[in-house]
Amino acid sequence: MAIEYRISLDDSHEFGYRIELDREYDQERALLAPAWTRLEYHQCSNCPLKREQYSHCPAAVDLHRVIEDFQGLPAFQKAHFWVRTPEREYSKQAGLEEGLRALLGLIMPTSACPMLSKLKPMAFNHLPFANNQEFILRVVSLYLARQYFNFREGRHADWELKGLVRLFQQLQLVNQAFWQRIHDVCEGDSNLKAFLTFFSMSTSITHSLETQLQKIRPMVMSAGDLPE
Repeated sequence: MAIEYRISLDDSHEFGYRIELDREYDQERALLAPAWTRLEYHQCSNCPLKREQYSHCPAAVDLHRVIEDFQGLPAFQKAHFWVRTPEREYSKQAGLEEGLRALLGLIMPTSACPMLSKLKPMAFNHLPFANNQEFILRVVSLYLARQYFNFREGRHADWELKGLVRLFQQLQLVNQAFWQRIHDVCEGDSNLKAFLTFFSMSTSITHSLETQLQKIRPMVMSAGDLPE
């Protein structure tokens, strides 16, 4: 399964990416990646990977082409984004910050990073250009669906979402380390601001989950009582 992104800045500048959702770490490909993708370069403090098996950060290797394609461009620059998933197509004229946030949010969870891959279920239902409420609704819905199956299959079910908060606390450490990685190589601010908005959406889970849930409550409860 793959998702395609095409980004057009003007008639003569177009970038295309095909993201395979099931990817493994490719050591030969990693060795061709730039120095800032090496595992020890601003390695995440909670990274479980060992240098003996992974010379480079899997997520950084997957991201480096996008980072380098847009490193010199301003975040406010407009571009046309076209996204094709197996089920549908999306098209939007947007600033690079918004469009790259969507692309980063697809590449990172589908990398071989054992921390980021915990968000991989969201990639299989990729929604580009999602706002914060849509992000919260999708994250919480997928997490609760997993708890339902845990309950049905005799495992502990976390209905209070405590595990979700812990997960995003760990992901914040990953985000912070990645900020340092790309900050050192970016000349412009498109990648930085895209990553910052992605970071901000993730932070809302750990610092204000209850507030975010109250914002989506009217939408979830608008149908009233459902028949049993």
